[in-house]
Amino acid sequence: MDLTTLTALSPLDGRYARQMAVLRPLFSEFGLIRRRVQVELGWLAALAAEPNIPEVAPLSPTALEHFAALVSDFSAADAQRVKEIERTTNHDVKAVEYFLKERLQGVVSPEVLEFIHFACTSEDINNLAYGLAMAEAKEKILLPTMERVITAIAALATRYRELPMLARTHGQTASPTTLGKEMANVVHRLRQQRNELQRIPIPGKINGAVGNFNAHVIAYPEVDWLTLSERFVTRLGLTHQPLTTQIEPHDGIAEMFHAVMRFNTVLLDFDRDIWSYIALGYFRQRLQEGEVGSSTMPHKVNPIDFENSEGNLGLSNAILDHLAAKLPVSRLQRDLSDSTALRNVGAGLGYALLGYDSALKGIAKLEADPLRLAADLEHAWEVLAEPIQTVMRRHGLDKPYEQLKALTRGRAITRETMQAFIHTLEIPAADKERLLALTPSAYIGMAAQLCRLGE
Repeated sequence: MDLTTLTALSPLDGRYARQMAVLRPLFSEFGLIRRRVQVELGWLAALAAEPNIPEVAPLSPTALEHFAALVSDFSAADAQRVKEIERTTNHDVKAVEYFLKERLQGVVSPEVLEFIHFACTSEDINNLAYGLAMAEAKEKILLPTMERVITAIAALATRYRELPMLARTHGQTASPTTLGKEMANVVHRLRQQRNELQRIPIPGKINGAVGNFNAHVIAYPEVDWLTLSERFVTRLGLTHQPLTTQIEPHDGIAEMFHAVMRFNTVLLDFDRDIWSYIALGYFRQRLQEGEVGSSTMPHKVNPIDFENSEGNLGLSNAILDHLAAKLPVSRLQRDLSDSTALRNVGAGLGYALLGYDSALKGIAKLEADPLRLAADLEHAWEVLAEPIQTVMRRHGLDKPYEQLKALTRGRAITRETMQAFIHTLEIPAADKERLLALTPSAYIGMAAQLCRLGE
């Protein structure tokens, strides 16, 4: 059976292939090979620029332009050639070295060609290749998409800042809030996690077989290898990791994945709340022409976007959680279990992007129903038990909480019931008038002001 979007085993490369186009150049096999080429060429250029390594002559402008073109113009055919070489070497990084020796014939001298992959272990190349991919994904894809989600929810917070809504703690009627304030809560949480992700550096190392520059100092003891490696890693845009075993310990990657997971968890919480608000009728969903809600019930408009978002965010967190727990653990100085696990980074981030896209699609359809919100509040006069008993406490009345509990718990309370009770209270006239004028929809505290903090 030929591999197509219909026959792909993973929905990321099947049903959702279009949405994954942005990640494919970074986390596919092609993307990994291309970054390996970039790192190998960069290391050769760094060696050529080191005056204490005279055997690697300084590279001409023409050679440097050729290096840059090998990376920028790296093609599917180039990647296929690397894979052909790998069938002989049975080693993916060594295949890149041999590919470059083929492609650089006549560009640099045969003596310089032998310095490709000089003193490197495969992990020197791989950790930097993955680091480059993750840094680009973070800056160009994850952070901007997260910001789009935050902006969309912040727009709901602004729009519905003063729209009263009955809160539901434990699913039961509770002190009112505003619809916008509940959206602002989410914005505040999401922004914290996005900013945390932005702060996290992506580390990288290039220090040899067990992290000690063993071969380096034997061949060239006069070179300051620690400074050279730091300069090379930082020029790639990564943070230098000076102390490692054979592998970069992946603590930074784990930290990055945990930040993404926390963002995902907050958004998943939002998805479930919006699902509930739709079920309560607080939100309507704008109809999409031709869309079907149920295969048998024509009336249905299902909250599928938020359900899809919830499902994909859960998958993302499951993968990223495993990677964050597994990658920093390596037996002694090296085992290869991280290598196969790292190939699933694209899947973990891919499901996250699907979750973000689905949430954005759902948010764009939301329209609050003020009449439904108002009706719910009008049937919840019992929520005023809280302010009444609080005012009673201020004025020292006997057992205020117990009096309101006896009046309201498990009973249907109306405006008339509550106001009749207020008339019996021996409190100052001004406080009594304020309580008599209070309605559930007006009992929102500082919700509207607080909402502005999260917009």
